[in-house]
Amino acid sequence: MMALDAMNDVSDDTLMVLYANGDQDAARMLTFRHAPRVLSLSKRLLWDATEAEDVAQEAMLRLWRIAPDWRNGEAKVSTWLYRVTSNLCTDRLRKKRGVALEDAPQSIDDAPSALETMTTAARADALQMAMNELPERQKLAVTLRHIDELSNPEIAQIMEISVEAVESLTARGKRTLAKLLLDQKENLGLE
Repeated sequence: MMALDAMNDVSDDTLMVLYANGDQDAARMLTFRHAPRVLSLSKRLLWDATEAEDVAQEAMLRLWRIAPDWRNGEAKVSTWLYRVTSNLCTDRLRKKRGVALEDAPQSIDDAPSALETMTTAARADALQMAMNELPERQKLAVTLRHIDELSNPEIAQIMEISVEAVESLTARGKRTLAKLLLDQKENLGLE
């Protein structure tokens, strides 16, 4: 068993092999590296911290289950996790359709002033409501590109589509968001 510090430079593929052979430190290192981003993506797609935590745990469990069958070089662990996470989120969103807007969870902002808090929350809510209007694939592409700041080739691999399709999805998503938010610019203090 390797110490966690010694695993900082070990590749994800090697960590998967180590974990498959019973090395719990390898699992901890993979969790340390990837769970925060998986949770962050889940939160942005679901807009519900509890649901996002459940999805993140399920995605990591699926990674542990696949470890013995992991084929080095076929996919990056991060790409595989993003794909699994986005699919789990999509499944949950499909099940939740029909939830009334007033029942949707609200984001909480810890900004110091009440005005800043209200403005930030209103902007976040408006953006999230607009994001929720996007088709699922556009929403995922826009989130991965403009929030997670992944490259188009990385997104293409995650979504299993071409780079051109990613560019098209993000462009259409941004245009739709702009249209949806246009009427709210003044109210949100964006003019």
